[in-house]
Amino acid sequence: MIEIIIVSLITIFLIGGAFFTAVAAIGMIRLPDTYTRIHAASKSSTLGVGMTLIGVFIYFAYYQAEIETQLILAIIFIFISAPVGAHMIARSAFHSDVEPYKLTILNELKRDETGSEIETEEHVRLKIERSKDKELDD
Repeated sequence: MIEIIIVSLITIFLIGGAFFTAVAAIGMIRLPDTYTRIHAASKSSTLGVGMTLIGVFIYFAYYQAEIETQLILAIIFIFISAPVGAHMIARSAFHSDVEPYKLTILNELKRDETGSEIETEEHVRLKIERSKDKELDD
């Protein structure tokens, strides 16, 4: 009975890891700009690789009766370094004047660093459309 649970747990982690890694790959292809691609690459792939390593850790712990500390260290390293690296790359892209996608409405980093956000005609138009949609919903 316990073996069925362990095998199921390993399978869930490995399939989940493969799923999130595939989502990261699809996100890198389908998303429109640098910032959203960085988000897909860091969040989904971190979870995918982490789940895969957890599945491998459970396998070795149960079937080989070994506790692999290297796997634990790899999981911790990935969960710490990938989001921090993605954040630094995104800030570097912002300070290198890489433009966000044309439908991006709110640029919070620009607002925080300059104290105000420059409203474009597109921004004003989208605000008006949203207020009209909100009125129709009420």
